[in-house]
Amino acid sequence: MDHQLFDYSPIVERPPIHWPDGARVAFYVGLNVEHYEIDRPSTSIFPDTRALAPDPLNYGWRDYGPRVGIWRLIESLDRHQVRASVMLNSDVAECYPQIIRAGRERNWVWAAHGKNNSTLQADMSPEEERAYLTEVIGTIEGATGRRPLGWLGPALTETFRTPGLLAELGLRYVLDWANDDQPYRLNVPGMLSVPYSIEVNDIQLFVGKSLSGPEFVRIVKDQLDQLYADSASSGRVMSLVLHPFVISQPFRHRYVDQALEYVVNHPGVWVTTSDEIAEHYSAAHSGLSGGGA
Repeated sequence: MDHQLFDYSPIVERPPIHWPDGARVAFYVGLNVEHYEIDRPSTSIFPDTRALAPDPLNYGWRDYGPRVGIWRLIESLDRHQVRASVMLNSDVAECYPQIIRAGRERNWVWAAHGKNNSTLQADMSPEEERAYLTEVIGTIEGATGRRPLGWLGPALTETFRTPGLLAELGLRYVLDWANDDQPYRLNVPGMLSVPYSIEVNDIQLFVGKSLSGPEFVRIVKDQLDQLYADSASSGRVMSLVLHPFVISQPFRHRYVDQALEYVVNHPGVWVTTSDEIAEHYSAAHSGLSGGGA
C-alpha cells in the first residue's frame, strides 16, 4: 500500500532554504517530557520484566526522568542558553506540574506528544482519534498557556488521518516522518513535516546501541559537521533528541554539556526551536506543497 501524504522530492532539486542571519543549520533540542502508566509495558532497559505489572525495574528507570533527570538537564540547557522544544505528554500537566511551571518560566516551546507514552493511537477509529487529539491538545493549551503548533506521536505513531485531524485543530507541523534534513509541505493543506532524528537520539544511541558518552559527543559533532557541509547552498535542520531518564543519568551528564558546547559555539548555527523552524520555512516557502522544499 502506498500513501498520498507527501510526494517524493530529492533534496538536490529543491529551491534553497535560507535561515535567519545567514545561518546554515537550524538546530533545536527535542526534549521529551513524558508520563508512563505503571501497568503497561513501554520503553525498557531490561526486557525480561517488561510484561509484569507492576514492573519496578523498568518503570523506575523511566520515572527517574521527571523526578531527577529533567532538573539536571534544565541546568545544562540554561547554561548554554538553549530554549527547549518540548515533546509533551498531556498527562504531565496533572502528574508533574512543576515541570510545566519550569518550562513556562523559560518560554519553552510545547509540541503535543499524545496523552502519555503508554497509549498509542495507531488502531483508533476516526471518532476515537478526533476526541483523543482534541483532549490532548486542549489539556496542553490549558496547562502551558499556549496552543501547540507541532505534533510528535508517542513512539512516532500516527494513523493515515492524523495530519488532517491535526490541521483541523490548528496545528501546523508533525515530527513523525523522520525522512529528511529539511522541512517540507505535506499534501494536507497548511501542514508541514519538520525533521526529527530517530538516530541522533539518546534512546537509540545509549539504550539501543549501548554507546558511551564520548561516542555520543562524537556523533553529535559529526552530525553537525556533515549538515554544515551539506548546507553550503541550502539550509539544513539538526535535531538533538533527549529523554531525561536516559541522557541525565549522572555518568552521562557531562557529555550532553560537551555536545551542547560544541553546537552553540559552531559558526553558522541558528539555535532555535521546532516552532520557529516551521514558522520561518512556512513564511518563506508558502507556494510549495507535497514534499517540495
